[in-house]
Amino acid sequence: MAPRTTFNYEMEGLQKEITEMANASRAAFEKAVRMITDGDLSLREEVRALDRHVYELNERIDEHCLDIIALHSPVASDLRLISACLKMVEDLNRFGRYATDIAELIDDFEEGKAFKRFESLRSMSCLVVGMVDDAIYSFLQRDAEKASHLHERDDAVDSLYDTIFREILTYMMEDPRKITVGIDLILVARYMERVADHACNIGEYVYHMVTGERLDPKLRTGASERPPRGIFEHPNPRTELDLK
Repeated sequence: MAPRTTFNYEMEGLQKEITEMANASRAAFEKAVRMITDGDLSLREEVRALDRHVYELNERIDEHCLDIIALHSPVASDLRLISACLKMVEDLNRFGRYATDIAELIDDFEEGKAFKRFESLRSMSCLVVGMVDDAIYSFLQRDAEKASHLHERDDAVDSLYDTIFREILTYMMEDPRKITVGIDLILVARYMERVADHACNIGEYVYHMVTGERLDPKLRTGASERPPRGIFEHPNPRTELDLK
């Protein structure tokens, strides 16, 4: 097999591995959120299994990327793709890790009653799942435009987190017996906020991979006083990513 043909074959394999990892990490996080929003405890083992699979894929992709660099010395866009993959696996791995952390807290939620009291948590979960979807799709479709707008939604997530934190503190002060549940709910909100940050990281990698340029770092610290219209809408949640 010619060197270039071999290289193309390896790059196609890497793309498939990243796609598989993206699907698994996204599914783990969505199932963890469903455990809380729907009170579906049966999903816990699925979340744990997906987290383990994500970790295994992380290790495999790391080795594959290093092998490609060592054997083929890629340059330009190919090297940017490999660099993006090496960075993305860490963020995708965190999706799975946070999903497991959320799943471990479900027992304190009184079958979802505590969660349902805070509609802002439901809005936050919907927004974050949508960000994860778009971050992964921006990579699969090489969509720098979609990747560049993730920061706007991250500002909305940060704002929601501050609101939720204050709401839950009030909830705990009203009834000290709810302190344990309240702390767990704050942790869930924090995990969601961190997932949104990792989705933004992926957006930055994709933007650089596609354009060869870096996103303006000021986007990381920008604050939006009012979320854009429809920012909390996630009208067509996908149960799995379109791999076509």
